Amino acid sequence: MIEICKINKISLISGSDKILYIQKNMILIIDDDIAVRTSLLLLLQDEGYEASGCAGPAEALKAIKKSEPRLIILDLNFSNDTTGREGMDLLGKIKHINPAIPIILITGWASIELAVQGMKAGANDFINKPWSNDHLLQSVKTLLELKEKKTEHHTRKQLDKTYNFQHIIGEDPQILNILETIGRVAATDASILIMGESGTGKELIAEAIHQNSNRRNKPFIKVNLGGISTSLFESEMFGHVRGAFTDAKFDRIGRFEMANRGTIFLDEIGDLDGGSQVKLLRVLQDRTYEVLGSSRTRTVDVRVVCATNKNLDEMVGRANFREDLLYRINLITVYLPTLRDRPKDIPLLVNFFIGNLKEIYNRPGLSVTGSAMKWLQALPLPGNIRQLKNLVERTILVSKRDELDIEDFRSQLELSPVKKGNIQLPGIGTLTLEEVEVEMIKRAMEYHKNKISRAAASLGLTRSTLYRRLDKYQIPYDEAED
Repeated sequence: MIEICKINKISLISGSDKILYIQKNMILIIDDDIAVRTSLLLLLQDEGYEASGCAGPAEALKAIKKSEPRLIILDLNFSNDTTGREGMDLLGKIKHINPAIPIILITGWASIELAVQGMKAGANDFINKPWSNDHLLQSVKTLLELKEKKTEHHTRKQLDKTYNFQHIIGEDPQILNILETIGRVAATDASILIMGESGTGKELIAEAIHQNSNRRNKPFIKVNLGGISTSLFESEMFGHVRGAFTDAKFDRIGRFEMANRGTIFLDEIGDLDGGSQVKLLRVLQDRTYEVLGSSRTRTVDVRVVCATNKNLDEMVGRANFREDLLYRINLITVYLPTLRDRPKDIPLLVNFFIGNLKEIYNRPGLSVTGSAMKWLQALPLPGNIRQLKNLVERTILVSKRDELDIEDFRSQLELSPVKKGNIQLPGIGTLTLEEVEVEMIKRAMEYHKNKISRAAASLGLTRSTLYRRLDKYQIPYDEAED
């Protein structure tokens, strides 16, 4: 029996002895449910894509070998088999034939673990049933754009002519590769994970992605997940209505609603607790959420960029970070080098800082000696760009000379409220451990002028831990100061 249903430029292939009717560069849908195939084919046709559908693995493999599809949408379960074995086996065979074909898996909520296995096996994304048409189309568009954008190597001048990278300083080959990557993917809606040590410029890279995207004229919302307590996560991220809880005296707009049609930057995602990870996963998965205190489901159109200084793969291995969430946020991963790995960029950064500070402090004659510049290049700078910037600014503020030399910088580098080895501790019995902790937190907050992130770093704490300590000891603070 031969059965072909043609709909303009799309076709459904079903039955036994199929006529393979798949054109080169079509999107291929593999699903045993004809209703699902028809729905997806019509959806793609309405968006101008050419597509074909196959009911099972055998005809799908024949079609793929005959003519390479642009992209494949693959259901993991066929017939009455709900284990996903057939789908995973077919995925492996497709990747063996052509590992470059982008693949989107379709799965039910019960098969999320299976979908994660599929991502490990080479799939590019997974969509839940019932799917959101907008979300699925966004995924298709993103993967096709990523596939069709070719990697090219440019000089810094060429990159600056093509993209807006004015706030990113550096000409090291590692930085140029990163700028090339984010320039290529910025115009897509691909989720991006930025990894690197503290102070390497993760937020600047996130802003550059937004500024070079099609969403540049829409909001760019920064969220420091390390600074949001578990109890306030839903209210902060999704908003709340008046009366949702005791202190909810007014309606509040959540961060996702603020970022609608723009970009949301989720910093310190590695600090998110398990319960909050589940809540975040849902909105990233389906692009839907509920405002706290409301039963109405809302949708959001947002580009997601995340950052962390933690090794998320290791956290997944220790069950501290959800694997399915990791695969939701890392379609593209960018690793930022430390400053000690690109010492030739240090003079560029120092001159950039000096140029800005000349105007701020009205000292047009500011400069750095050659020997001081070489000395700065040799520093380990564990705090990276942030530490270098602070060192330069402190030195300018303290030094009366306009030409800054090694001794000017050295005095500020070694400057510390208390030098290690000479710490004066209170006598035994004069203060409890808790009282010492309270005093150190107060001193750190005062010294860093209530900047939570800086105070936390100086105490060796994460922002979220410091917030909990401040609440525990009822130490007043103003979030607006940070």
